[in-house]
Amino acid sequence: MMTLLPVLLAGGSGTRLWPLSREQYPKQFLALTDDRTLLQNTALRARQLPQAAAPLAICGEHHRFIVAEQLRAAGIAGSTILLEPEGRNTAPAAACAAHWAHETYGPDTILFVMAADHIIPDTAAFTAAAEVAVKAAQAGHIVSFGIKPTHPETGFGYIKAGGATAVDGASTIAAFVEKPVLAKAQAFLEEGGYFWNGGMFLFRADVFLAELARLEPAMDAACRAALTDAKRDVDFVRLDATAFRSARNESIDYAVMETTEKAALVPLDAGWDDVGSWTFLATLPADARGNVARGDVLIEDSDRSLVQATSRLVSLIGVKDLVVVETGDAVLVSTRDRVQDVKKVVARLKAAGRSEAASHPRVYRPWGWYETISLADRYQVKRIMVKPGEKLSLQMHHHRAEHWVVVTGTARVTNGEKVFLLGEDQSTYIPLGHSHRLENPGKVPLELIEVQSGSYLGEDDIVRFEDVYGRTPAGMP
Repeated sequence: MMTLLPVLLAGGSGTRLWPLSREQYPKQFLALTDDRTLLQNTALRARQLPQAAAPLAICGEHHRFIVAEQLRAAGIAGSTILLEPEGRNTAPAAACAAHWAHETYGPDTILFVMAADHIIPDTAAFTAAAEVAVKAAQAGHIVSFGIKPTHPETGFGYIKAGGATAVDGASTIAAFVEKPVLAKAQAFLEEGGYFWNGGMFLFRADVFLAELARLEPAMDAACRAALTDAKRDVDFVRLDATAFRSARNESIDYAVMETTEKAALVPLDAGWDDVGSWTFLATLPADARGNVARGDVLIEDSDRSLVQATSRLVSLIGVKDLVVVETGDAVLVSTRDRVQDVKKVVARLKAAGRSEAASHPRVYRPWGWYETISLADRYQVKRIMVKPGEKLSLQMHHHRAEHWVVVTGTARVTNGEKVFLLGEDQSTYIPLGHSHRLENPGKVPLELIEVQSGSYLGEDDIVRFEDVYGRTPAGMP
């Protein structure tokens, strides 16, 4: 029986949707259109495909627990997570996935490689296109999905359809076209036969690997070695860093699709959006004057404005064509035609060493999350939530002491040689240099306030002695 393996590309830094998307919590982990994140919706959509196996997700080390937790929360069981030592674009990721699928399910495994941060609302159309692509892949093609264009877009590459194949609904590919100027994009739309390159691919493992070995033998060898020498545990497969980094940084299009004679195109008309900027909000339901609002928003006498509020009330009065995005620590205000320039703001924040470029006040960990409430020269106040049954590492700090006050739930505390329980409104003091651990033995979330005091309050002042999540002794989130 055929195995269809969804491959979820869940890497990326997500600067284009700043300030909601940050380097440590990029857009694939955000709930932007409903109560589920883009990653969760991608996994659930893929699960509906006939004969789909549990997905294979590919991400970086720092995002591994977010991916695992979001898949678990969505009810996706049995998934495997490949960890890239660093981003090397889509071709090495697909190569490692194909080698893994070949090893796990066999050479005739069909891989459906898709970005985890795209929106595809029409699931029926998505499934129908995938079924055509599966037939084409079984016939030996490497399939690229072409998105039916709705306007002359200059931000996407295009694919020109060629002649018919033996598979009804699939064509050959006449040409790949780089991002065009507006006049050329308009001409593509009027001529027809041109599609946006959606960056989704479907192929048999053995067919793709044979073409990769022919066209990019060094990349194929590096990715094979990265998987062979990978470190595997219960939850993750850590690709060998030395081997993987030797693979050329390249996309599937350049490495394989533009050269192979096995390429095929399957059109997809399913409301696809790559969520490439905040203007994607314009695709959501609008009011009578073209405004789109998500969150606690009041709009008075304004037109065609896009507003996202996450932590407080945002009001607009007498404005037009604005994009306003509010988070707990940053606010973006832009005209709609300049919103792509948000990358310039992020670049300036990075250059200045500002934390707003990389992280939110709330930082997610495998055991729960913490957020900074107040920060000054020699103290920091945090709110911490530990999920039921979870525990932090047994650790110590060289430069800070801590006070813990339980707000809700029950805490099991290791403080030096002592282990004891704390209930609501109870507290403890962790002296500098003491080994300590926080656990939630209960069935409800544990919340507490932590007050840190000392000469250095950075997150890298952690020495771990034991950790159930396999993190390194210091500096690993």
